[in-house]
Amino acid sequence: MFAVGRHLFLKGGSDLIRELRHRGNEIFLDLKFHDEPRAIYKTAIEATRLGAKMFDLHPHCGADVMEKVRNEVARVCRSEGLRRPYILAVAIMTVLSRGGHAHADNDDPLGGQVCRLARQAADASLDGVLTSFAQTAAVRATCGRRFTIVTSGISLAPGGVLDPNSPGPAQAVRAGADYLIVGGALWEAPDPRRTLNFLAEEMERGLRSSPRNPLEFFADRPHWS
Repeated sequence: MFAVGRHLFLKGGSDLIRELRHRGNEIFLDLKFHDEPRAIYKTAIEATRLGAKMFDLHPHCGADVMEKVRNEVARVCRSEGLRRPYILAVAIMTVLSRGGHAHADNDDPLGGQVCRLARQAADASLDGVLTSFAQTAAVRATCGRRFTIVTSGISLAPGGVLDPNSPGPAQAVRAGADYLIVGGALWEAPDPRRTLNFLAEEMERGLRSSPRNPLEFFADRPHWS
């Protein structure tokens, strides 16, 4: 699956999404929709029509808006015969230090805020969240085994090997991740194909040692009415 963020979307637009879909690829549209409610509903519908497998919302739009997005997307999928996408909330806390530099703070009380945001998304019947590695295990414990977690912050050392100072793919899967964002590791790799194979092997290693039943990673989601 290709994660298409703001930079790539601004360069390629919807034509890029259509071309990737035409070639048989899946898309995570990582644009973190955040606007007034009607604009978010319309944007979510267009993401669905583009064929995105996943897209995400800024969680501070509120539970009512998240639930309405889910309902509007379900309505359009029924009326137009479209595939239902995964709808995620973003549950990554980024704060400004006194020096004005952005950094992710993964300690409580912000860690508790991440879990509250994830629980809010689950209560609004969203499919899951995008979160950091440090919060993956806590979100999994809070929201249960069938809640989808997309984990960011996976990095490799130069040369495409595991960085001993950063979480690896196997650790993230064991912590409860269903999907990993690994774009930076591939863009910076001298041999992307070799690195991709290495990442897949590490994810498989994490899957084998995960406390979750492997079938749970691929189970059908609850049906939206």
